[in-house]
Amino acid sequence: MKSKPGSVPFQHSRAVAAASAFFVFAAGGALAAPKADLVLTNARIYTVDDKQPWAEAVAISGGKIVAVGPKASVDSYVKRGAKVVDLGGRLVLPAFGDAHVHPVFGGMAFTRCSLHAGRSVEDYQKIIKGCVAAAPGTGTIHGVGWEDSLFPPNGVPRKEVLDAISTDRPLVFGSVGGHTFWVNSKALALANITRDTPNPPNGEINRDPTTGEPVGSLQESAMDLVAPLVPKPSSEDMQASILYVGKLFNSLGLTGWHDAGIDLSAEGGSEMLAAYKALHDKGALPAHITLAFKWENERGLEQVDTIIAASRAAAQQGLRAKTVKFYVDGVIPQQTAAMIAPYEGTTSRGVLQIDPEVLKTAVTRLGAAGFQPYVHAIGDGAVRVGLDAFEAAIKANGSLDRPMITHLNVIDPQDQPRFGKLGVIAQFQPTWSSNYPYMDLTKQAIGAKRSEYIYPTGSILRGGGIIAFGADWPVATANPLEGLQVAVTRVNYEATETPPLLADEAITLPQAVKAHTLNAALANGTADITGSVQTGKSADLVVLDQDIFKIDPMQIGKTKVLLTLFKGAPVHGELGGLAPARP
Repeated sequence: MKSKPGSVPFQHSRAVAAASAFFVFAAGGALAAPKADLVLTNARIYTVDDKQPWAEAVAISGGKIVAVGPKASVDSYVKRGAKVVDLGGRLVLPAFGDAHVHPVFGGMAFTRCSLHAGRSVEDYQKIIKGCVAAAPGTGTIHGVGWEDSLFPPNGVPRKEVLDAISTDRPLVFGSVGGHTFWVNSKALALANITRDTPNPPNGEINRDPTTGEPVGSLQESAMDLVAPLVPKPSSEDMQASILYVGKLFNSLGLTGWHDAGIDLSAEGGSEMLAAYKALHDKGALPAHITLAFKWENERGLEQVDTIIAASRAAAQQGLRAKTVKFYVDGVIPQQTAAMIAPYEGTTSRGVLQIDPEVLKTAVTRLGAAGFQPYVHAIGDGAVRVGLDAFEAAIKANGSLDRPMITHLNVIDPQDQPRFGKLGVIAQFQPTWSSNYPYMDLTKQAIGAKRSEYIYPTGSILRGGGIIAFGADWPVATANPLEGLQVAVTRVNYEATETPPLLADEAITLPQAVKAHTLNAALANGTADITGSVQTGKSADLVVLDQDIFKIDPMQIGKTKVLLTLFKGAPVHGELGGLAPARP
């Protein structure tokens, strides 16, 4: 699906009115423009503002946008000494936002023994051998990043592969999706996991079908059995991870994110929250950040009061933390995602990790206190449970603040219109809506019919729903431009020769851009301050090296971010020295 090249349709009177919004009275009653620190001009600015979609120039003062419109109307904002940057016709967008990332987990995933660069089991072995050699001793070697698809048919790796590297020290490696641990025999022994160890609630110890012995894969809550073997990160480690992620995200044009899993103890303490506070106090946070407390399924409804108290304390510290993340199910290839009907060739419908009535009660009570409910749901059964909980809370309270469901790998056709009717934000990972090896495992598990309802982005929009994008980094690429390419083509950005996945579910480029800017800000509770190029909002902008509205959609992911502004200041690239745009 190719977007039509966009002209620059200015409505001069409307644009001048927008540009005049910040005029002030000078001495004698004459109108005078406020001071501008920076003016970006001679640009193609896609504003994501329906009232004025395109502009040529933007004026910035004190980190905020004071004018946007035609070049002539913004010129009056230039003051003596203001920096004026001629962008030579380049495309400017609002800086991107992301409604679902795991910065602390992700930063440490890349700074420990990262397997992300591996493309085969042999690659993983080479990387792990190097990590063992680089850290002599008897301690645990821990890392993240192996791909389920490299362990067919069901994404379950075995201990023997790791035992070939070491049986003297524990090796513990998380999957790229974070739902499985791959461990060696030493780790199983130290954790006292044997053939007689029962599966914990909402978890599974994968076992040999003949002997019953653990094979070396631990699903969902079974990962907790070996968690004590993994060294806990310090506050300094967490802060370093957040800063690492901030630099990476800024380079990709991102200036807003939603951390989708802040741990909270039964007493209300949180080391992750403390790390964010430390950076906030230093003025070092590199983005507009929203924090979602993780609902602990093994605890009860007593968490509600603990979360409310923690949120109030965070607000007093200058942190935005009024969201709660509920994990309702697992993943499809390992058949831990909750489905309405059984998986193909089985009687299993997967596992609901939280009782539906508990979810309804928690969402209703937290909703009454003004919290945003944020549900992880991959299977169509889990999606329905989440929607039912939201509907119950709306019925009880009259409204619900930006309810959101993330992932949405499969949505039953009966439930697709409910997003629009209930005002639920559908939060997709755009690069996942394409054909690649993990998708093959998904289709195999759910069968041909349900595979027609995979990531139905277009159907949700046609039903009046709101979509917001979030990468779930480090599970997937954090690059929004690669996500935009897949959203409008439904083709794998890394293997463009593959066929599209349900091409009718593709969306337009303006819809996709909005999902990664204004709608991501809506999901994050920051739409009043960012997400579009409008007067009064934070000057969060990106300048691209090519105009994504004019090129082949299959080339969008190759676009580079030349400049990222956060609150009017460069956090990636430089204001000067940008070459004119290519014709």
